[in-house]
Amino acid sequence: MLLARVAETSEAVASTSARLGKIELLAGLVAELTPEEAPIAVAYLAGELPQGRIGVGWAALRDLDAPPATEATVRLRDVDEAFDGIAATAGPGSQAAKTQALHDLFAAATEAEQQFLRQLLSGNLRQGALEGVMVEALARAGDIPAPTVRRAVMLSGDLGTVAAATVADGRAGLRRFGLTVFNPVKPMLAQTADDVAAAHVRLGAGEALWEWKLDGARVQVHRRGDEVRVFTRSLKDITGAVPDVVKAARSLPVRGVILDGEAIGLTGGGRPLPFQETMTRFGGEGGGLVTAFFDILHLDGDDLIDEPARARLPALDRAVPAPLRIPRLVTADPAAAEAFFAEALAAGHEGVMAKALDAPYEAGRRGAAWIKVKQAHTLDLVVIAVEWGSGRREGWLSNLHLGARDPAGGGFVMLGKTFKGMTDAMLEWQTQRFLELETRRRGHVVHVRPEQVVEIAFDGIQASSRYPGGMALRFARVKGYRHDKSAAEADTIDAVRAIFDGARAAPPGS
Repeated sequence: MLLARVAETSEAVASTSARLGKIELLAGLVAELTPEEAPIAVAYLAGELPQGRIGVGWAALRDLDAPPATEATVRLRDVDEAFDGIAATAGPGSQAAKTQALHDLFAAATEAEQQFLRQLLSGNLRQGALEGVMVEALARAGDIPAPTVRRAVMLSGDLGTVAAATVADGRAGLRRFGLTVFNPVKPMLAQTADDVAAAHVRLGAGEALWEWKLDGARVQVHRRGDEVRVFTRSLKDITGAVPDVVKAARSLPVRGVILDGEAIGLTGGGRPLPFQETMTRFGGEGGGLVTAFFDILHLDGDDLIDEPARARLPALDRAVPAPLRIPRLVTADPAAAEAFFAEALAAGHEGVMAKALDAPYEAGRRGAAWIKVKQAHTLDLVVIAVEWGSGRREGWLSNLHLGARDPAGGGFVMLGKTFKGMTDAMLEWQTQRFLELETRRRGHVVHVRPEQVVEIAFDGIQASSRYPGGMALRFARVKGYRHDKSAAEADTIDAVRAIFDGARAAPPGS
């Protein structure tokens, strides 16, 4: 298949707002692919590279000067081979070699193909063809029930592999995917609720499982005999970087097991360290990490992934002693759940997870069976610049540059960016508003007069050398614009630093 066909489909998908329309367009493309092409096309349309990062940054794309070809001749496999070569290039002179290979690829591409490649390599291919949509498209193309495809992706951990099997052998090709020790599966994900009461109602207002939510690193631990392997939420093998986790897994009274949990750094008094400090304990000696497990997918030859949570919990208790389990509560009483939430916050943790007791482990899905409730942090910040959007947001000002007021030095101190939490109506409004406030442009960034206040929710503050204040917001998202506030009433950098320092400090006696 030619790259032009994929680029054409990508543009059509980006221009289609309806989910069903996107699925039909993608299914039409999938039906034309060979098994060898399927993993490449599916990855590209999901905005990813099969190779991962290949060492091509924004500057290389910005400085690239390759007149487009007039005729489409570049095949998907040509692009994949070019990216393989660029990723493998290392050593003295490697940057020049990468640049030349990139130039050669772009010179062979048409203007539409070049635009697609730029968006793909820069991470700006936001067209709404995420994994869930791609799964539906594969199912449509192969005339296979979507849950069958979803389960295969869940168990294989790789959408491209499933795409190749679907194209090659249809439903029969998916039968080979099963739960296997040392083959990681995508972790089950959670939706969000504003508070405990909302989570209680969404789970049916009956008996539910409540767990402390730790701000650690998600780990999936596999063991067979004395052999242990540890994977991240992105399925990367990090066994060598986490000897404490390996040691904990080897201490369990089991022959074979697959566990889901968190690795977290704690102070001497048992308070959680900030997420960033936990992450510094990975790699090197990898010491100082505590492991806390909360779910089990396999135990001594028995697969538990399809069992409801109320059946998995006893198996977890048999396999994992209490000191290595995340604190939990099973209750139908919302007051008890509120008290449990308060206990988690008092211990320094993020909040709680609320889980349906009758739900299986739906790997890879952000389903309604798991709901996270965290203590909300908000700040009133000032927009100091905005970036033009791409894909579905092309033509709208989207990514906000956020600044806190600096009473001492004047001006505003940047704390990060966000494009999350915006409705279409908000995008339309803010595009008009910030063009009115525009002072200058630099590339795709529109600098504006610092007048508009926006309320930003975030999950935490971490140290960052990227921004002048030495701090950055984690998971920032827009709650709404504060038209009732002037920039002079925005939160200060001192207030932000107080939150940052408060999160790092252990209470007296810890």
